[in-house]
Amino acid sequence: MGINIFTALITRKSNQHKLAKNLVIATPNSIMKEGFVRIGGMDQWLTIRGEDRNNPVILFVHGGPGTSYTIFTPLLRVWEKYFTIIQWDQPGSGKTLRTTDKTTILTFERIISDGIEVAEFLCKDLDQKKIILVGSSLGSIISTTMIKRRPDLFWAYIGTDHTTGSDTDELSYQLILDLLRAAGNTKGVKAVEKIEPAPIRQTRKEHDQLLQWRIKANPMSQNMVTDIILPAMLTSPNHTLRDLINYFQGIRISTDQLFNELVTINLRKLGMLFEVPFFIFQGETDVVTPTTSAKAYFDELEAPHKEFVLIKQAGHLAAFAQPEQFLNELQQRVRPLVIRQMQKR
Repeated sequence: MGINIFTALITRKSNQHKLAKNLVIATPNSIMKEGFVRIGGMDQWLTIRGEDRNNPVILFVHGGPGTSYTIFTPLLRVWEKYFTIIQWDQPGSGKTLRTTDKTTILTFERIISDGIEVAEFLCKDLDQKKIILVGSSLGSIISTTMIKRRPDLFWAYIGTDHTTGSDTDELSYQLILDLLRAAGNTKGVKAVEKIEPAPIRQTRKEHDQLLQWRIKANPMSQNMVTDIILPAMLTSPNHTLRDLINYFQGIRISTDQLFNELVTINLRKLGMLFEVPFFIFQGETDVVTPTTSAKAYFDELEAPHKEFVLIKQAGHLAAFAQPEQFLNELQQRVRPLVIRQMQKR
């Protein structure tokens, strides 16, 4: 599996045209807008799409650092019948990189604060009392902190590709070794064993190497780079080639600035009691943020309502590996709960 980049570039215009036609929304009460919004003292890119403005609103908080999910908009087209979907390019990421001043210092505190401001903006702009928050991968750290600080802004939280920080990384390290040994990949085993398993002692180079082996190690699910990210990047009708160059620059810049915080985060220090309904939809074969780690965290937390769901035949980036299955779970478990709350307004 995996994308042939040369072929994808040749067919890029044709694929973009087909996807652009599919992205058109023509329903009477629809919303379809994108552009820069002033957040945290700088212009940040938001994409807002849905077939009915009265539907519940979902804000995606992307992972990375710096891995904008705006490129996945075509994959979530079917979601827009039931939800208004917002993609936010965080400071230093995606299209927001255009307006990120070189003197801007990225911290998790900055991104969390901006995320709360984005949620406040959406409630006002879309005339919603609250919204639904989806946090993916590293975005689950940011979004879990957001619901902890401002539960009044959110109907429910869905964590996916869920990480808890350094303890997730330690479990992932051992899981990678186990998978490589089972596959007889001695080269991979030797490479990983050279890297210090305790994340706090890893260098940036070692961190990147370990991430590459995480992606390669799992033969049971799609490769998140070649099967999910690259095809979406190269066919997105809303991204120019310059945007794609910025995409990779954003990842590099964000990781450089956030690395020291990244390797020391421990989500449990936030506390395990939440005021918002708490869901985790996790890829059943996720190695990057292991499913067993997400389940252990879920079992410990307390919330007014909580559910743990496995997304079948999915690893990391489960919402984009299996968008229809993910949507089905949202419709069955989250949307009815939120609609009931909305009707009490």
